[in-house]
Amino acid sequence: MERPLCIAICGLGTVAQGVLELLRNNADIITARAGRPIRVLHIASRSEKAGVDLLGASFSTDLSSVVEDPAVDLVVELIGGEAAADELVRSALVAGKHVITANKAIIATHGDAYLRLAQDAGVAFGFESAVAGGIPIIAALTRGLAANRILSLAGIINGTSNYILTAMSESGQTFAAALHDAKALGYAEADPTFDIEGIDAAHKLTIMASLAFGLGFRFEEVYTEGIDSITSEDIEYARQLGYRIKHLGIARVVPQGVELRVHPTLVPEKQLLASVAGVMNAVMVNADAAGDTIYYGAGAGAGPTASAVVADLIDIGKGTARAWLPAPIEDSGLKVVPMGDIRSAYYLNIPSLDKSGVFARVATVLSEHQISIEAVIQKEQAVQLKADEAWVPIVILTHEVSEGAMNRAIVALEDSEDVIGPIKLIRVEHFDDD
Repeated sequence: MERPLCIAICGLGTVAQGVLELLRNNADIITARAGRPIRVLHIASRSEKAGVDLLGASFSTDLSSVVEDPAVDLVVELIGGEAAADELVRSALVAGKHVITANKAIIATHGDAYLRLAQDAGVAFGFESAVAGGIPIIAALTRGLAANRILSLAGIINGTSNYILTAMSESGQTFAAALHDAKALGYAEADPTFDIEGIDAAHKLTIMASLAFGLGFRFEEVYTEGIDSITSEDIEYARQLGYRIKHLGIARVVPQGVELRVHPTLVPEKQLLASVAGVMNAVMVNADAAGDTIYYGAGAGAGPTASAVVADLIDIGKGTARAWLPAPIEDSGLKVVPMGDIRSAYYLNIPSLDKSGVFARVATVLSEHQISIEAVIQKEQAVQLKADEAWVPIVILTHEVSEGAMNRAIVALEDSEDVIGPIKLIRVEHFDDD
């Protein structure tokens, strides 16, 4: 048995407590699989928490002290936030210590720098826990599918958004009511902006796309759209058309480069991603040799995230981490495709005057922009009034077209006298043509 892997844990929140609990409860399994014991030397946090078993580690409020201790082999960053976490990760790598972090935000924005520092210092940088909690998607992309050329990946990678859309679909709740319940149940933060606006998912997509396609960490180039504009009516119309609305992160190689986008999406009910409910996550990867593989599980929480942290600890402990260092150090040079150039089918909800000939004129405008219609919902609607004029929604599902052409058609429609307000657009994906 080799000497212990001596670690310091920075942060003492729910994930850090989950790591300590796992190291205590599964010590025999972890030691056997790592080939040596994992010993917690230090814990640093803003404050100590009563009743938490520190496994004999010393406690400090000074983060720098754990980096300066030569006995520490590895630093686990679980403090959250950005500035202090970034400083801690950089200083630990420069000091020649392995680093594990669950902090998706700093990886998405500084991942290239961290990997170069790790490479220069000859240490490992582990971040399995930063994406999809307990789902081993980083291991899948860097090891399980290492022989493959990755063609695309798409996933439900934010549990809060998925819970809200599931609640709206299953019980007919409004977005506001579903968000309120998500907060009450602890699925959403007091400030849920990162979740509902898609920023959290964009961080995770950045990391996965970097590993899948040899990109740098290009968070600033990810198109990001949230779910706060989705209504229960949109969800019902999608159901009538045979779809469910999911908030997806999508990365796909196309002839022009690579698409990087996060947005609400209509997914056919028959496909696996459509059935992922509640706070669960799922990622589907399409590769040239393995074909379609899907990874499903809890995307957050103390247990699943701690599981991923300790998995990285075991890899580093047994000395294999450097061999699989997930390091897209050299950027592949793939261009990120502008949203105007992507091709998709579309759901359109068009608020239109309730009079004869309107649908024919709407169809004519779409045809003029080379947009063909796949399906329409035009059944009897309750008359709605706006500025003393009766109106009804025209719901259209189109065939695939470029987003640029669709945007031009929407401008033309909204300029017409028949359309009385903004047109709702939601992209449609089938994932069967990759």
